[in-house]
Amino acid sequence: MTAIVVLFELEQDEALGPDGVEPVVCAVHAAGGDPDVPEDPLPRTLCGLDTDPMEHSHYRPTRPGEPWYPPALADRRCLACEAALRAAP
Repeated sequence: MTAIVVLFELEQDEALGPDGVEPVVCAVHAAGGDPDVPEDPLPRTLCGLDTDPMEHSHYRPTRPGEPWYPPALADRRCLACEAALRAAP
């Protein structure tokens, strides 16, 4: 897999509030990029969840060796997605 899209699984019923408070990120997932529109994710994450209700993080590592997930959210990364990424050729 060449391109991945990093997605945020948000707390249920959370939306950007009027005071600008960001919704709570429950988990960070990875999905393959759509071959026709690489910025769009495929319908399922690498761990098998539906990508439709998730938010695009627009995160991309800036240099080799950086993690696939935003470093500040390391404790919320999906370990199943990470295992699938490591197993990918």
